[in-house]
Amino acid sequence: MSTRRSVDFRDVGVVSAADRGFTYGDGLFETVRVVGGVAPLWPRHAARLTRGCAQLRMPAPGIDAIYAEILRLSGGFPDAVVRVTLSRGVGERGYALPLRQAPTLVVAAAELTLDPVAFREGIAVRVCDLQLATQPALAGLKHLNRLEQVLARAEWTDPAIGEGLLCDMAGDVVCATAANLFAVIDGELVTPPVDLCGVAGVARAEILATRAVAVTRVGLARLHQASEVFLTSAVRGILPVRALGAHTWQPGPVAGALQAHWASLGLPLTTRAKDRDR
Repeated sequence: MSTRRSVDFRDVGVVSAADRGFTYGDGLFETVRVVGGVAPLWPRHAARLTRGCAQLRMPAPGIDAIYAEILRLSGGFPDAVVRVTLSRGVGERGYALPLRQAPTLVVAAAELTLDPVAFREGIAVRVCDLQLATQPALAGLKHLNRLEQVLARAEWTDPAIGEGLLCDMAGDVVCATAANLFAVIDGELVTPPVDLCGVAGVARAEILATRAVAVTRVGLARLHQASEVFLTSAVRGILPVRALGAHTWQPGPVAGALQAHWASLGLPLTTRAKDRDR
């Protein structure tokens, strides 16, 4: 799969070795899905990126210019995934913030294909051994330091496992390695809070804005009592969970309704020609 990439709006692929995104993981990123030249969830990505810059004390980015670059690099792809990386830029040695900040922007676009079977039948997940550390100052942000997710994803190689669930230090489920978690428990749609750890996903934000959802802690024992479980992400959308160890579920009506909502936004389950008539 070929990737089109720009650095600070120039078609190059080189970033300085002194960039703080490389040396300290000092920055933020967004992973944006673009279908037919439109990114339906971009306003939510832009809002999170802007909030993240304020929280990290970085200069606010030029949102319109970034969006134009997203569309330029994804042009011609019927369905694309675009990563927007914004670091604090080159700085002096040491942790202190540079006196003059000049953030570095990297935009990378590639064609996207999605497996429709996973959306119809659901995926199997596991519980990761790694637990997320508590850090309210970074909770919710999509910052560049993803080492917890890297180590968690390294725990399995079985292709039958589609995702890993991450718990906090208290043992409650927070999210998956690259998705947020929702469940229907006792007839109520619930999702874990992300105020102490985890990422506040834009797909999660879309659901919170359109459905009644209880934001509450979810232990594994309570999750096992759910009538349906699904994951959400900006790229994959609504992905049902069919198995967690010995516990199994069927894709349910809530996930199905939200998949229909995603399609109405312009984010279909698949754009591959052979699946369009299914």
